[in-house]
Amino acid sequence: MTVLVRALRPDVPADAEGFARVRRLALPYILYTPDSVRHTVTHLRPDARFRPLVAEEDGEIIGTAQVHLIPDSPEPGQGALNIYVRPDRTRRGAGRLLVRAAEEYLTDLGATKLLAWALDEPANRAFAERRGYRRGRSAHFLRLDLAHGTLPPLPEVPPGVELRSAADFADDPRPLFDLDAETVLDEPSDVDVEFTDYDAWVEEVWHHPLLNRELTTAACVDGRPVAFTVAYTDGDGRYSSAMTGTARAHRGRGLAKLAKVHSLYRARAAGVAEAFTGNDTGNDPMIAINEWLGYEVCATEVRYVRELG
Repeated sequence: MTVLVRALRPDVPADAEGFARVRRLALPYILYTPDSVRHTVTHLRPDARFRPLVAEEDGEIIGTAQVHLIPDSPEPGQGALNIYVRPDRTRRGAGRLLVRAAEEYLTDLGATKLLAWALDEPANRAFAERRGYRRGRSAHFLRLDLAHGTLPPLPEVPPGVELRSAADFADDPRPLFDLDAETVLDEPSDVDVEFTDYDAWVEEVWHHPLLNRELTTAACVDGRPVAFTVAYTDGDGRYSSAMTGTARAHRGRGLAKLAKVHSLYRARAAGVAEAFTGNDTGNDPMIAINEWLGYEVCATEVRYVRELG
């Protein structure tokens, strides 16, 4: 049996379905659907030079790679490659071939630093370290059983604060972009990120097929969002927090916690069975919020970094 690596064909339904299937099996803590795969391919900024790859064995997709430059970072020359293989199709060479193809592509684009996420398991760590990658920051995946678990009581909404959904900003999502751009600056990461292109944000984020505007919740003061939680849903009973944050001038008031717990209550009422979120292991304020909500760590991933000479 021969494993071949090729580019993903987003217009071929079997490719998008195969890509999403591999990701759900290998990384069940992040939501993927064929539509979300196609959306990322067609709407990621052109300067990201995004190139998704698949590893195929006897016509079956068994591995995937997301490969791109990081255009939102003020530091040039950074490239990302995230490689995942079906757990029941490992040790066939798919991961090795995907890494080789991804590194060659990024090197040709002039990347000088490569970054890759890997689940924090012995085989994955050894795989990365053999290829010259060093361990960077780590992050937890957390899961909340909405079907059988218990949410904390809903706190009262403070005077002067109004809770609104993203759907309320359908005519003008710019205030949500401004809040997203401010909060991402303080998100712990190996990569500094700045959102400066509103039109790109609208295409990539606001029109993302997993974005649930009814469940995405913002705490507003004087009509403007000052804290929010972004909710993704996959139509299969699963919910994911894509971002939660508070504007600097309004921190310490519990507004992010308020937005997130209200979103989860509405998600449960809508029939969502389980919720996922992710935390940098050094993000103590967000870890405290998620523990209060009842989330439990279900996996850990590590970002590996390789500097190119």
